[in-house]
Amino acid sequence: MKIRNWREDDLPVLREILVDSFGGVSIDEGIEERFGEINGRDWRWRKARHLDDDLRRSEAAIFVMEEGERIVGFISTWIDREAGIGQIPNLSIREEYRGRGGGRRLIEYALDHFRDRGVTHAKIETLAQNDIGRHLYPSVGFREVARQIHFVAALTRDGAGGDEDSNTSPKRTG
Repeated sequence: MKIRNWREDDLPVLREILVDSFGGVSIDEGIEERFGEINGRDWRWRKARHLDDDLRRSEAAIFVMEEGERIVGFISTWIDREAGIGQIPNLSIREEYRGRGGGRRLIEYALDHFRDRGVTHAKIETLAQNDIGRHLYPSVGFREVARQIHFVAALTRDGAGGDEDSNTSPKRTG
């Protein structure tokens, strides 16, 4: 398998792989499970847009892994030069190629990319339910530094929002 820089015509396939890879480990999917679709869009639509967000960042790069002519995975990166930190927002591998070391190779490629640009640290995030990430990332040198909990509130006037067991904000008066 070879790794190369992304091309504009890769984006539809990369979005497909991204969405397929994040089923069960996406914040957007968790929001949808709790509240339903938002604004007529499902979690897959929101997750696919993350690639566009990645590309708008400073010193953004996406590295694509191919077997023959088939894209089997990718990693997106960007550099916060002022902070000296390389960011890895998305790593995705087609299901039938997982467990073959492709994710590790893509991470190592991204880390070399950061080193070549003088970045001293790299950051990657995962959710607690992402068993693959929680085991892979420490094995390539990442260390856990914090845990985060994501909260979402439905902003309806009546307090309804698809989650009858949650606390709602007080209604505004006056």
